[in-house]
Amino acid sequence: MKIQPLSEDSLIVYMGDGIDRLVARKVKAATYRIRQDLFSYVVDIIPSYNSIHLTYDLTQADFFWFHSQLRGLLADIDGMTFSDQKGAVIEIPVYYGDEVALDIADIVERCHLSRDEIVTIHSQQLYTVYAIGFSPGFAYLGNTDQRIAMPRKNTPRLRVPAGSLGIADTQTAIYPSDSPGGWQILGRTPIELLDFQKSSLTPMDMGDLVKFVEIDRKEYLSLGGRL
Repeated sequence: MKIQPLSEDSLIVYMGDGIDRLVARKVKAATYRIRQDLFSYVVDIIPSYNSIHLTYDLTQADFFWFHSQLRGLLADIDGMTFSDQKGAVIEIPVYYGDEVALDIADIVERCHLSRDEIVTIHSQQLYTVYAIGFSPGFAYLGNTDQRIAMPRKNTPRLRVPAGSLGIADTQTAIYPSDSPGGWQILGRTPIELLDFQKSSLTPMDMGDLVKFVEIDRKEYLSLGGRL
């Protein structure tokens, strides 16, 4: 663990390197402790792939005090065993039909796999939520099977429909709202993943596990999906 100051009222805690499921679980555990024990001193907390960005209240704490509290609070995190720990497993229904799989032809051509093989590979994987950002509720999930890894589009779309499921390199994600985007789209979920009436905005949290469940066109429409 490494703590690095960023400004007079913010710092970043590094829990490891790269995109790694066990590091993500360390980040999740550390974030939980900070929220529980230092909540009254924290203005903002942003967990990500291998780090936690913290902004603290200068009227209550200075860097040296806050740094010391963090060190003590997280001292044993590096030595903890996370291999048997699992976050919540969230199942998300996805329709992989041609009407919504906007880039499936390009994925088939580049990966030299059939459409059914791509869908099977993508939906069999268990993904970890590594970060939430870019837009509200946009969860970065990994790791996508190397056989269907895809580069981002050379020219991003001006509008990607809400619920669209995409791949970029070895990550996958669902666009929670209509927005520009350059990920390769291979399906769409009918469920709403963004709720501004809830404090968490999205059902997915850092460190959670996500499983995509293939559904057919009829079920997609019955669940409120749009074409």
